[in-house]
Amino acid sequence: MVTSLDYLQASSTDEYKKVYEMEQPLVTICIPTYNRADSLLNLSLKSAVQQTYTHLEIIVIGDCCTDHTEEVIRQFNDPRIIFENRESRGEYPAETYQHWLVAGSIPTNRALELASGQFITHLDDDDEFAEDRIEKLVNFAKETRADLIYHPFYYYVVPEHWVVNDAEPLMCAKITTSSMFYHHWLKCVPWDPKSYLLNEPGDWNKVRRMLELGIKTARYPEPLTKKH
Repeated sequence: MVTSLDYLQASSTDEYKKVYEMEQPLVTICIPTYNRADSLLNLSLKSAVQQTYTHLEIIVIGDCCTDHTEEVIRQFNDPRIIFENRESRGEYPAETYQHWLVAGSIPTNRALELASGQFITHLDDDDEFAEDRIEKLVNFAKETRADLIYHPFYYYVVPEHWVVNDAEPLMCAKITTSSMFYHHWLKCVPWDPKSYLLNEPGDWNKVRRMLELGIKTARYPEPLTKKH
């Protein structure tokens, strides 16, 4: 378990700071998935490979997918995509709401283990990025030198009726998995598969624990993700 002292020591080093000086830092996109091949094809993975910022590592981890996910990924024929399908499903609570709170946390942590980017971002398998999202956030990270960047996002209450979540203030329900972008050092704060015991969704639980380290945050003002 990392502490605020660990963060202070790490963030003061030249090694930590140099990612903000890189012309083209590698950005890792982590996509956990379970039997949503068509969503990958038409939404999440499609929006990832079409980013205007191209220096990407796209890690897709199947939570023991049994559909045609692997076939869909091969169709993209993109060497930036790394795919791994777990041999068994993660263990999640049986109760529906508790399951929803932490679904995907185990394959997400596997993606973080594999990630080699200077910056990390996440994408739920049924969400989609604006095509210039990564480009804008890389530039914003260089400007602000923030450890964690977050932004507004679209969600729909009924099909084709999109509403903006303004992501203010930074709190539970104002951030989602697909609206965060952070320094790779924060990989050391993994998703907690048991955050349901605190009645917290996995994304907010991770952000809350990052905030407790004393990290610097910055809000990008534009919505850059559609949450389906």
